[in-house]
Amino acid sequence: MQGETPRKIGRSVKTLNHQTDQAENGVMTLPQCANADGQLPSCAPLANPYVPFQQTGADLYTASCALIRGTLFPGLDLPYGGQENTQEKLATASVELQQMGFALQELALYLDTHAEDTEAAQLFNQYVELYQQAIEQYQQGNGPLTLMDAAANGTYDWLAGPWPWEYRKER
Repeated sequence: MQGETPRKIGRSVKTLNHQTDQAENGVMTLPQCANADGQLPSCAPLANPYVPFQQTGADLYTASCALIRGTLFPGLDLPYGGQENTQEKLATASVELQQMGFALQELALYLDTHAEDTEAAQLFNQYVELYQQAIEQYQQGNGPLTLMDAAANGTYDWLAGPWPWEYRKER
């Protein structure tokens, strides 16, 4: 029959009717997800997610706290099962880069839906400057951070050491 697709459910195979999402024998079965026409079957909603809407001018965590908490916005900080991450990161140049990059990404996502928030745009630009300074500072002490920076001085120095396994602990 046209419009029917065999689907394996457990050990048995049943034929589904696309119009009713029911097996021919009248037993409700797994729906055939209709990807082709962009419509979901009637029983598709399995959960109702709740996402708090971010208000313009919301409070913000510092970049170091945001990386630990997983969000720059305290209003979106909803720890799963009450488990809060409060473990501080070591104050290293690479962690500072992670913090700045995370804050930039969070602000970019916020600005995608709040493009009119001039304070957030200004803060984004401040973080861009801080991130660029942190990259320059890191590269002065550790070499190029990415392949794109490897030839910035006119010579390709990506392979110049030391490699991570060549570092020794200072005693």
